[in-house]
Amino acid sequence: MNKLENRTGIWFVYDGDCPFCCAAALALKIKQEYGSLHLLNARENQDDALIQAVNEQQLDLDEGMVIFTNGRFYHGKQVLQFMAKYGEACGIFNLFNKSLFWSETLASLTYPWMRAVRNWRIRRNNSGRIDNLKLAEQPIFQPIFGDAWAQMPAIMHKHYCNRPYSDDSTVVEGSLDVMCAGPIKLFAPLFWLMGGIPPANERNVPVRVVFQSDRHNKALQFKREFNFRQRKPYRFRSRMIQNKGNEVIELMKYGLGWRMQVIYDDNRVKLLHKGYVLHLFGHFLPLPLTLLLGAGNAEEAAIDENTFAMSVNITHPWWGKIYQYNGQFRIVSMP
Repeated sequence: MNKLENRTGIWFVYDGDCPFCCAAALALKIKQEYGSLHLLNARENQDDALIQAVNEQQLDLDEGMVIFTNGRFYHGKQVLQFMAKYGEACGIFNLFNKSLFWSETLASLTYPWMRAVRNWRIRRNNSGRIDNLKLAEQPIFQPIFGDAWAQMPAIMHKHYCNRPYSDDSTVVEGSLDVMCAGPIKLFAPLFWLMGGIPPANERNVPVRVVFQSDRHNKALQFKREFNFRQRKPYRFRSRMIQNKGNEVIELMKYGLGWRMQVIYDDNRVKLLHKGYVLHLFGHFLPLPLTLLLGAGNAEEAAIDENTFAMSVNITHPWWGKIYQYNGQFRIVSMP
């Protein structure tokens, strides 16, 4: 932090191509006792020592503005709270900001909407992302696996090679044995209707999966096609996003999500159940469905450089194992 010792006052790092960020930067008035306000456009000053320090702190400028003062960084919704706390009570913007973001709860509820609107405007303007952390240069799952990434076999690097904010597409093909029982079988028509996991009992089902990146976000889309013998091809689609650290959420139709922890242990990729959520207005609301639907866990293991085995199980506290599909896949194509 020595290179920032002479940065006195308050430094506001913003996206110069975002009209909302610019408006906030120009309208913000800080109380005099907290020092002068300095504005820094992140797109025009990428070599600035403060931008470099932001990168070292792993603060994504595409996910939120940054304020630096007294050796401390504020990011995203923290910036809104800082502005509400230390901003002057003059001007429409400052009064609006104080009334809306004085509460951490209000800031948490509102910030995802603001970020979504900002990202929409950036896309409309064809400005592109700042990408100060160079996220587009590494696979989506590399930071999720963390240090374990370097220990993983070649097939797993191929399997999880898709980069964010790109058109990357990876295709795998194989066959699965599918089994369902208990509540899954009882509510089978509902599962078929919702387009979730296929509630069937059949062996050696040919399956093709396309892992597709999205040019506008860090989500990884799953496009699965099950070719059952007695029905037309069944398509099960979902998208997986990083929540925090090594925790991810797989979202299906109607906002229903499966929250899980991703680890590499005992030479296997393991997805460990952490509950269900509902994705609503940018927020993930916990759903107490484990007692009804059971707990889902998955594993993947390398077979050779182009083939991996995988298994998904749902275990109910009363019924035991109520769902499973397991089999092998081979890499057909990669980015």
